[in-house]
Amino acid sequence: MDVRIVMVDPVGGERLTEDQLDARLAAASAQLRRRGVREGDMVLICLPVGPDLLVAVDSVIAAGGTAWPVPAELDSATIHERILASGARVMISDLPHAVEAAEESRVRVIVSVAELGA
Repeated sequence: MDVRIVMVDPVGGERLTEDQLDARLAAASAQLRRRGVREGDMVLICLPVGPDLLVAVDSVIAAGGTAWPVPAELDSATIHERILASGARVMISDLPHAVEAAEESRVRVIVSVAELGA
């Protein structure tokens, strides 16, 4: 059986295989559904470019939501503006400045990358 690489992390060089992506995607989309993501829900994703971002975007789509990626390098105030513009109630992020930016917004559920794999 051929091992097919779907992504190589640009920072750490971690390789994500097709089988790993499928497994992570199944777990993450199920976790998002358990967290209340439903058809048409807007979900903000603030993660650096890499395998976690790929899994997050694909899992939101698989759960029926609409993924709204926000660049991780933006400052807290700009992220806050994007959160308000989106109207999202769910955000996927491990970044402290993004979690801080979600304060005083409609975001009620913040999911970390580690929780997506649970």
